[in-house]
Amino acid sequence: MLLLAVPALAACTTVVTGSPTPGTVLEQRGPAGTVPAGLERFYGQQLGWQDCAEYATTATTRAQFRNKKNIECARLEVPLDYANPGGKTITVGLLRQKASGDRIGSLIINPGGPGASGMSAAANLAGTVRDTALGERFDLVGFDPRGVGASQPQVRCLTDAERDADRLDTDVDTSPAGVQQTERENKTYAEKCAASTGADFLANVGTRDVVRDLDVMRSALGDEKLTYLGYSYGTHIGTGYAAAFPANVRALVLDGAVDPTQNQVESLIAQAAGFQQAFDAFARWCAQRQDCALGKDPAKAGTVFRELTLPLVQRPVDVGNRKLSYNDAITGAIQAMYSEELWAPLNSGLTELKNNRGEVLLSLADAYFDRDREGKYSTITDAFTAVKCVDEPRVTDRAVLDDVARRYKAAAPFLDDGNPPVGALDACAFWPVPPTAQETKPVSGLPPVLVISTTGDPATPYEAGVNLAKALGGGLLTFEGNQHTVYLQGNECVDPVGDAYLIELKLPAQGKRCS
Repeated sequence: MLLLAVPALAACTTVVTGSPTPGTVLEQRGPAGTVPAGLERFYGQQLGWQDCAEYATTATTRAQFRNKKNIECARLEVPLDYANPGGKTITVGLLRQKASGDRIGSLIINPGGPGASGMSAAANLAGTVRDTALGERFDLVGFDPRGVGASQPQVRCLTDAERDADRLDTDVDTSPAGVQQTERENKTYAEKCAASTGADFLANVGTRDVVRDLDVMRSALGDEKLTYLGYSYGTHIGTGYAAAFPANVRALVLDGAVDPTQNQVESLIAQAAGFQQAFDAFARWCAQRQDCALGKDPAKAGTVFRELTLPLVQRPVDVGNRKLSYNDAITGAIQAMYSEELWAPLNSGLTELKNNRGEVLLSLADAYFDRDREGKYSTITDAFTAVKCVDEPRVTDRAVLDDVARRYKAAAPFLDDGNPPVGALDACAFWPVPPTAQETKPVSGLPPVLVISTTGDPATPYEAGVNLAKALGGGLLTFEGNQHTVYLQGNECVDPVGDAYLIELKLPAQGKRCS
């Protein structure tokens, strides 16, 4: 890729005159830093900042964005296909809270998924960082990756009603007929994605393209170098950016790492083991309570959990005009593994289940799928699948799939549904476009980065962070706890370390641990 040096304009802002929508301020801070040849108009584009209300796409974001004077939103124009920058364009939604003091630049954040809304995450963090040193020195910027949330177009495969129905379909039958039915459903899902979203868009929705969007964003926001905070899958975006644009990096905080040394199968098995570890910790916590739904013996907790949930395969529990399915009970439990703060609700939900009720578990599952009280789903589930299907190689060898199913159940026995471990082709096996992921290569020329890894992280196990820090030659901060990600969540040890790195580029001492 040919790069052209363009004079940096990071220190100044040009307000462009014209006829914008009433209430919109047109601002041009770019181009800044290095600009790839042929992309000058994107890197130097003006952004129209306005009230965020029209960017809300769910009840959650409507509540977050409503009447908030400290945040503003804009749309970033990017090529649909970077190989054809003169062709179709799409937009990426941005949300910003300006720095209150001596500005260093933008701190761009992504909360993971893939498919989670960075605009929502930034709006949620805005109040937390506003009066801190971090808020004084950085514009806080969240973005919805292409296809997600306020970005246009969206990845949409199922209607809200179809998503509700899909959650009631257990797909636990691993007989030949059951596997065939599951595969037919997965094929139909892939076809619906192509029909509603378009194959040309699905071909360009992966991390490869999000990384390119991130560099356009950096320049349009007026930053010579990128300062970035990525959580979970957001660490994968950050790692991809480091590989593609190492000279454009100022600072990266990567919290809850995706392991760069593992293939998708090994990552899935490691995650299963991580959720089992979190469940065992929950069981020990629960056993100390008088009202523990799983009893007083943590060694038997998995058995009790299965006894409570497996009857839902045949008899879902009525919850108003909805039903709690087996899948939703499992999903609700997995959602609770992400934070100790959800352990008490999970215990309440399992106690309800003993009494043939399912309100709490269904609410936990709704949170996982990002379904609001109006019955509307965000784009996260469809976007997750769309990105996964172009980011990862296809697995179509049935012997491999059967082995994965066996290893997964062995790694997470509390999730064992009792059926023989047989794998089925997933939606990605029928995806209408080929994978676009690029080979992982060693990164050189990268400034020191900070990786934060949690010892009891269920979704991105601790060793993944250790491996990522080694791969990037960065610093590692260890947090001793049971949750998924930790920075900017109020920990009095972790937050100052992250702040010092982002503001002063100061890494913690080797072996630094927090709890």
